Amino acid sequence: MAAFFADLLFDLVRCLVGSWLRQAAVAVCAWLDTKIHGRAARFVVGGLLGIAAYFFIPVVAGLLGL
Repeated sequence: MAAFFADLLFDLVRCLVGSWLRQAAVAVCAWLDTKIHGRAARFVVGGLLGIAAYFFIPVVAGLLGL
């Protein structure tokens, strides 16, 4: 029974946080889109943000696991 409620709680948190993070990411990307001009610059900035997320996401996941 506890596992069932834990699964429900995790699904609820995932839905709420996922939605909030998605909205924040869209807002940041929309703001950033107006600041960067040129296709090459967009690829460079996108690559740098991707590399940063690649290292940042496991750190946050590790901190939440503590």
